[in-house]
Order: sequence, then structure tokens, then C-alpha cells
Amino acid sequence: MDGDPRLPPHHLRDWLEAHARIFILTGAGCSTGSGIPDYRGPDGAWKRPPPVTYQAFTSERATYQRYWARSFTGWPRFDGARPGPAHVALAALQASGRAPTLVTQNVDGLHQRAGGHEVIDLHGRLDRVVCLACAAALPRASLQSRMADANAAWGPPLAKQAPDGDADVDDAAAAAFVPPFCDQCGGSLKPDVVFFGENVPRRRYEHARDALLAATAMLVAGSSLMVYSGFRFARMAREAGLPLAIVNRGHTRADDLATLRVDAEVGGALAAAVLPPDARR
Repeated sequence: MDGDPRLPPHHLRDWLEAHARIFILTGAGCSTGSGIPDYRGPDGAWKRPPPVTYQAFTSERATYQRYWARSFTGWPRFDGARPGPAHVALAALQASGRAPTLVTQNVDGLHQRAGGHEVIDLHGRLDRVVCLACAAALPRASLQSRMADANAAWGPPLAKQAPDGDADVDDAAAAAFVPPFCDQCGGSLKPDVVFFGENVPRRRYEHARDALLAATAMLVAGSSLMVYSGFRFARMAREAGLPLAIVNRGHTRADDLATLRVDAEVGGALAAAVLPPDARR
């Protein structure tokens, strides 16, 4: 990596202004300013137990039941989240014409709510639900109402919010929760996101890859890149000879690939680099 890993935001502003077609990859650090917790600390290690795997979700009834109990509890706060400074700054960067495609590892839709366009939701969206048996789809908000009706007498103690609409619910409360099933075929329901143990859909990956190969530089914002589905784009950028800037608080998996590294809270750094002073918040 070239230079000081703790460069101030004006270096980022200069870097952004020097490139005409920037491919953006974002992660959980962009949404912490919106009240959505992240998974990892500054050293890249898990802050909490890893998320449920696809294999456990689909093969273990207790895991399926526990997942939906936690999701039911965490959904209201997740659904109420609003775009933060990172989302606003990146939407402004896209509006300038210098960042035609934004790929996010987040599942919250906040880039779109901030006005982002050409957003590729690499890991899917939590506000959609699909049936694993018949592929019927429905909005997550409508499923919340169904779960509330089926669990009218159920109520866990106050729960701590967790990443991606999850919440900590004890095992006894989870075991009493009535989980949802498809109202068309009775099949299991799953949020339309990529679980651990699943692969990003091929066409979605290819869309993101093609956007990267058409770019002149790559910016990583708010991701430790510990998950390979994101890290591989940083590696591809370096192999293609593209300048790579990373803005993240703490260590990332691609630090040695970066040509610019800003170790800072991503919302503040991006706002200072992109937005005029009267638009920063």
C-alpha cells in the first residue's frame, strides 16, 4: 500500500476528483450511522456469533423458528432506519456522474432511499421474502403483520438490536414463537438475501464484475472485506491495474492492495470529501 494509512479526508476528495468512472463497493460501516449494527470490530473479528447458515436454516426446525423470532423482534427498528451521511454522500457522488454503479454488501436498501441509482444489492434485500418451495414472493412488511397475528400472545423481553434486522431473543422465547410458512403451498419462507453458505447469484455477480471492468478506479466504503464475495472485487481491481481507495474504520482484508487508505468513520469521511459544508450532517 502506498503512503500513510491514516490520511485525512481531503486526500480522499482529491482522489475522487481525479477519477472519472468510479466503481463503489459498500459494507456495513455505511449503515452504522443509521442505527444498524455491524458484524465486525476494527480488527476485522466478529463482535458476536456469526450469522445463521443456509444449511442450518433449511434443515433445522429450531433454527428456522429462532431466526424468525429474532427477525420479528428486530424488524421494526431495522425498517425504521433512514439513510445516514455515507448514503447521502455516495448518492451525491453518483449524481455527479463519476460513480455510475454502486455495489453494496448491505441488505437494507438505504442507498436507494438516499437517491442512489444503479445499485446492485450483492447479498439481496431484507425487505423481500421468498418461498423456498414454490418461489412465491412477498414484501417483508406484510409478513410482519402475519407473524404478529399468529403470535398475539408472544412477547420476548426487551431485546438488543443486532445486525441486519436481527435481535437477541433467548432460546425459551424463541421456542414459543410460531414461525411463518408460505400461504400458497406451506413451504418454508426465507428473506431474499444470501445467507452464509450460499453463493451470490451468478448473474448478479457478473453484472457487478462487468461494471468494475468498465471503471477507471474502485472505492471501498465501510467494509472490512472479510467476506470473499466483496474481497474478490478489490483483488480484481488490483489485477486490472485500477487505483483502489479504501475508507473504513480499522483493518481490512485488502489493505495491502490499496493505493489510498483512509482509516476513519466512513460517514464523516465521505461527507467531508463529497458534500458542501452546508449539506453535511
